[in-house]
Amino acid sequence: MPINLSDTAKREIKSIIEQQELDAESVKLRVGVKGGGCSGFSYLLDLTETQRDNDEEFEVEGLRVVCDPKSYLYLNGTSIDFKDEVMGRGFVFNNPNATSTCGCGSSFSA
Repeated sequence: MPINLSDTAKREIKSIIEQQELDAESVKLRVGVKGGGCSGFSYLLDLTETQRDNDEEFEVEGLRVVCDPKSYLYLNGTSIDFKDEVMGRGFVFNNPNATSTCGCGSSFSA
């Protein structure tokens, strides 16, 4: 699987889709990276109905996931989890392509 979503992450994403009253049939999870953050790249997660011609697309148990080709180079093999803990709540990325990760886990270098 190019990008893996934990059961907890899938439940949270589906919950957000429901809370925002989005069309579950047409909405996609866009996963990507952008330059910035304390380590060089920041992770992006977005719900969208837009798909570009060159996007990688795959399905993870009923969730359609899209990723632009440049981001895919950095994210192939990444696992995304969702944590709801005393110290914080949010999505956590376990990226085997990252050479270092910042303390907050929201940015990395490769």
